[in-house]
Formats: sequence, structure tokens, C-alpha cells
Amino acid sequence: MICALALYGVGGLASLSHHPALAGLVYGAGISIAALAAWLSRGRDQEDPPDGDQPVAPPPPPDPDALPRLDWQRFERDFRDYARRQRPPSPIGDREGDRR
Repeated sequence: MICALALYGVGGLASLSHHPALAGLVYGAGISIAALAAWLSRGRDQEDPPDGDQPVAPPPPPDPDALPRLDWQRFERDFRDYARRQRPPSPIGDREGDRR
């Protein structure tokens, strides 16, 4: 990648010194080298089979509807009970007139 940047710099100097053919050639070489570097540094395709030393992830569930559903009413009830137990008593709410 540094080589491509150097070629861009040389192409810029060639452009400034009024050598358009040389500048175009050097810019093209820089673009080609940058494209080659990007192609060589690409990651593995996700569809490739894993190597023998890597663990294989379990397959996803076949049907999304087969996942367990969350009972939101029970969750809210349990959460309120938990919050009541964990909340410290308020010194203002301990007066006789404030009790429910």
C-alpha cells in the first residue's frame, strides 16, 4: 500500500511538471497496485468451510417460530416484585399519612 501511495505522489509531481502521459501511467500503476493489495488482503469468505482446528458453531434453529416466547406479563410482575424488595424504604414515605 505504501508503494501505491508513493506512485500517487510521483504521479502528482509528474502532473505538476506538465508530463501528462507519465502522470497517467504512474497513476494507473498506483491504482493497480492498490487494487492488488486490497484483493490480496481480503478476508476469508463466510461460506468457506472452517479449518480443522477451529470449532464449528452450532447451526441456527430451523424455524424462528420454534424459539421460546417470553411471557411479558410474568416478567413485569416478577420485575415489580424484585424492585419492591430491592428498593430502600423512603424516610418520607414512612410517615403515617403516606402509607398505602
